[in-house]
Amino acid sequence: MRIVVVSAGLSSPSSTRLLADRLTAATLEHVAAETEVIELRELATEIAQHFVTGFPPARLAAALDAVAAADGLIAVTPVFAGSYSGLFKSFFDLIDKDSLTGKPVLLGATGGTARHSLVTEHALRPLFTYLRALVLPTAVYAASEDWGEEGLAQRIARAGAELARFTTPAAVPGQGTAPDVDTAAAIAPRSLTGAITSVDPADGFVTVPFEQRLATLRVP
Repeated sequence: MRIVVVSAGLSSPSSTRLLADRLTAATLEHVAAETEVIELRELATEIAQHFVTGFPPARLAAALDAVAAADGLIAVTPVFAGSYSGLFKSFFDLIDKDSLTGKPVLLGATGGTARHSLVTEHALRPLFTYLRALVLPTAVYAASEDWGEEGLAQRIARAGAELARFTTPAAVPGQGTAPDVDTAAAIAPRSLTGAITSVDPADGFVTVPFEQRLATLRVP
């Protein structure tokens, strides 16, 4: 299993890379995976060349291929003018239109103020939904004042557990195992299709149709 991390931070070190690293660590607490980090600031010139020439230089081509081949993606950007950075958007503009279809994506963003906290919902989520990615329920925004706060640590832990769940193949009866129950209990109990699920320690994950759940709420 391979998880690719795309960080659009412009400085070194950067809060964007720090958030990306913490999201990666939170994910690896629940699943064993190889990871690869793509620092977009190191590819800025190649990205611009690709737009002009139509051909990606070798390093950029390798990065695009890595994203396409990943089992899961962590994408983190700083906030510029209330949205994702131009470098971040430019990179994903170069991704093949089918590369992210159905791929679990954990979104993160950093900014100087909590006023930009909805950037993950009004900018990042629509972008990756357009690319037909499986955008995870929890996106993590970190303002300057959030670092060191318990709330940020909790959001990071929850997001990492979600990515681990959605990059782990479902268990087949008699073959392999499903994600552990503690991991399942820590995250939103939903299947890849959005159906509400319940967890049985003996049988793994059991999908309960939404109609069946509604039926239990009906007044006799």
